[in-house]
Amino acid sequence: MSLITHEENALVYFTSPLLDGCEGIAHGFSTRKGGVSKPPYDTLNLAPSRGGDPAAVEENYRRFCAAVGTDMHRVVLAQQVHETTVLQVTEERAGMGLWRDRDYTADALVTNVKNLPLTVFSADCGIILLHDPDAGCVGAVHAGWRGCAAGILEKAVREMERLYGAKADRILAAIGPCIGQCCFETDGDVPQAMTAALGADAAPYLEDRGAKWHVDLAGLNRQWLLRAGVGPEHIDVSELCTYCRSDLFWSYRKVGGRRGAQIAMISLR
Repeated sequence: MSLITHEENALVYFTSPLLDGCEGIAHGFSTRKGGVSKPPYDTLNLAPSRGGDPAAVEENYRRFCAAVGTDMHRVVLAQQVHETTVLQVTEERAGMGLWRDRDYTADALVTNVKNLPLTVFSADCGIILLHDPDAGCVGAVHAGWRGCAAGILEKAVREMERLYGAKADRILAAIGPCIGQCCFETDGDVPQAMTAALGADAAPYLEDRGAKWHVDLAGLNRQWLLRAGVGPEHIDVSELCTYCRSDLFWSYRKVGGRRGAQIAMISLR
C-alpha cells in the first residue's frame, strides 16, 4: 500500500497506513518541504552533518517533530556508514546526533524505550521503519544497496526478536521513498551482490538494459523482509522515486554532495 501524504503549514511528510493503525507509536517520512534552511539545503534539511546553518536544522526538527508528535530533544540519529550494525538504543543515548555527539556508528536503530525517536537518513537509499505492537518495540533502518545486499533488514528483525521478544510475523514494516528502478542505473556489481545474497529471489528486481542494469531497491528490501518472515500484508512500500521527484526529495545521484537529507523517524509513545 502506498504512503499517505500530510501537509501542515507547508511542511509535507508521509506516514504508513499500517503504522497509522497503531496507537502506541508516532512516525513519519520527511520531504524537503516546509523548513527554513537556505539553498542548497532548502528547506527541510534534517541532516546536521551535511552543512548549512545548525540553527536552521534545529528549527526544522522542531517543525517535523511537532507535526508527527515526537520529542525533538530526545531524537537519536543514526551514524550511517553503509554497514550492518544494529544498535540497541537505550535511555542514555537520548538526544545523540542533534544535541550531543554520537558515540557509535550504526545504520539501524532498535529500541523498546518510550519517547526515543529513532531517525535514519536518505538521499536515494532505502529507509525502513519497523514495529511489533505486541512486543512494544520499534526499529529504523538505512538500507542502501550495500546494506541491502548485506542483509541489514533481516539482521534488524532478528535483533528485535532477540532483544525484545518480537516475532517476525507480527512486525509491521514501512519502506519509505528511495531511488526507483526507473533511475537506479548501475554496473554489474550491484546485481551480482544482490544475486549472491538473495539468489533467484533477486531476479525480479534486476533488469538488464544492455550496458547498464536497473535495480529496484525498494523491491529488494521488501524481499529481505519477506525472507525474514514478515508477512506481505504487513509491508507498506512507497511508490515515490527520490531522483524523479526533486520537488519533494534530495537525490545524491542528481545533485551530488551539496544537499540536505530527508529522514524516517519512529518513536514509541
